[in-house]
Amino acid sequence: MQSGKAVWPWVLGVVVVGGAGTWLFRDQLQSLAEGAPVPVQSAPTSGGAAPKPAAPREPAPSPIKHPLDSEAAADPALPNLADSDAAAWRTLSELFKGEGALTALLRDHLIQRLVTQVDNLDKASVPPTALAFRPLPGSLQVQRGDGGERIAAANAARYAPYVKAFIALDPAAAAQAYKRFYPLIQLAYVDLGRPDGYFNDRLVTVIDHLLDTPELDQAPLVEPNERGRYRFVDATLQSRSIGQKALLRMDATQARAVKQQLRAIRAAITR
Repeated sequence: MQSGKAVWPWVLGVVVVGGAGTWLFRDQLQSLAEGAPVPVQSAPTSGGAAPKPAAPREPAPSPIKHPLDSEAAADPALPNLADSDAAAWRTLSELFKGEGALTALLRDHLIQRLVTQVDNLDKASVPPTALAFRPLPGSLQVQRGDGGERIAAANAARYAPYVKAFIALDPAAAAQAYKRFYPLIQLAYVDLGRPDGYFNDRLVTVIDHLLDTPELDQAPLVEPNERGRYRFVDATLQSRSIGQKALLRMDATQARAVKQQLRAIRAAITR
C-alpha cells in the first residue's frame, strides 16, 4: 500500500470492465482437467520390437461456466483489436456520461490494458506493465487514533468521484457494451497466453473475489515501511490482493456501494 499511488484505479478497472462492461475482464482461472493416463502395452513375450506406447491425450479445457450471448450483441463493424482504442474510449465515455471518471485511464491499447489489469486484480502484486491507470493525485490520508495511525475519514474524498461514477452506471447498458466488444476482449485475453480460457468466467471469478473482501468495524491501522509507503499493520489484510486492498482503503459506505454495484453487474453478465 503506497502513500503516493492510490490503489482505487484497480477497482475502477473492474468497474470499467464489468460495469462499463467493455473490456477488462477475463483472466481466466480455467483449470485444465488432466487427461486420463493411457495404458501402455507390455512388451511381448516373444522376440521382436516392443510397440511404442500410445501418446498421452491432451488435457481438455474446463467447460465454460458463464457463457455470453456475445455473437448476437457483437457489432459486425467492430474494428480490429489493434485499431480499437477510439471505439472503446467512445463507448466508455457514453457509459460514464462523460470523461470525468476516466481521466486516469491510459487510452492506448485500452482493451489490452484493461484485460491485463482485470487478470491481475486478485493477485498480491502486479508488474507495472499491468497498469491501465495513472496514479491518482494526492497521497493516502491518515490520522492518529487508538493503537496507532489509521486511514483517515478524509481519505474517502479521493475516491468519491470514481465511486459515484461507478454506482451510477446502468448495469444492463454496461453488460450490453461488454457483449458488443467481447470478441475483442476475448482475443486480448487469448493474447495473454490463455488460448483455452474464457474471459467472462474469469471476470465472474474476479468479481466474486472482490465481494469476499472483509468489512471492517473501523478504519484499518497502517504504518509506513522502510521506504515511507503505508501498509496495513494487520498481516492478514496486508497479504490480500490488490483488488481487495483497494476496497479496504475506502470507507465502509463506499465499499458497500461498490459491492452492491458489482453484484448487479455480475447478474447482468451471468444470465
